[in-house]
Amino acid sequence: MILTAIPRYLFFRFSIILLSLMTLGALQGCTKNIKIPIGSPGTQEDWAPEQADRLWAVILEQAVDAQGRIDFAGLAQNPSRLRAYVAYIGHTAPHNRPDLFPDQNSRLAYYLNSYNALAMYGVVKLGVEGGFESLLARANFFKYTRYAVGGDWISLLDYENEVIRPLGDPRVHFALNCMVVGCPRLPRVPFQGDQLDQQLERVTREFLNQSRNVQVQKKKKVVFLSEIFDFYTKDFLNRKRSPTLIIYINRYRKTLVPKNYDIEFLPYDWTLNRQ
Repeated sequence: MILTAIPRYLFFRFSIILLSLMTLGALQGCTKNIKIPIGSPGTQEDWAPEQADRLWAVILEQAVDAQGRIDFAGLAQNPSRLRAYVAYIGHTAPHNRPDLFPDQNSRLAYYLNSYNALAMYGVVKLGVEGGFESLLARANFFKYTRYAVGGDWISLLDYENEVIRPLGDPRVHFALNCMVVGCPRLPRVPFQGDQLDQQLERVTREFLNQSRNVQVQKKKKVVFLSEIFDFYTKDFLNRKRSPTLIIYINRYRKTLVPKNYDIEFLPYDWTLNRQ
């Protein structure tokens, strides 16, 4: 997810520049690579995606409840499955094993699952407690912590902005989970290439029909949207299909929002979404 829950996209860039200038020595000197777990069961570099998906399915079923809250304490006490899945991600990815990911849906499903798993692993590995309320905390976790993906090092911020978003499907913003309360609910099943379109439709409709993400005030003629729509406004706008945010969300909502309503944004909750 984006580092700051306050500014528009352009100000986000300014914030990164400012943060870099203010803490250049401290942060760049503290950039850390989370090594591929060793001693995990199995030989993850030889796994097929289907085998890895089965393991991720078990992790999600056991560690995530129906509300999408994560049992970080349980994962910390018994991390072997999550470590094994992260080891698979470290060895195998679409760029170094294209034979395993023959189409865009299979690649995107991998990216979504791996992003969510790495964020989960990062919280456990780094011992994150309360969340990421400060810009510095978000910068440290999402920008200056890097993970192995198919043998290459990348941060969660760069993974989202340089790998996932360029694929051009705005619904990914309702599938990616940075482990905090403001995020979409973390599904208890993996994303899969042959079911991906239906899964993305489902999570998008769920998100946009929850009152915590879309709040309509008829008297004021205002709709309050999750700040995700402020972070990534340009991803949702399309000249032909969705020239405005209201037109976009109405494609998925049961109760339509009048097109002439003003738009404001709900503050993002960066509190850790723990059970």
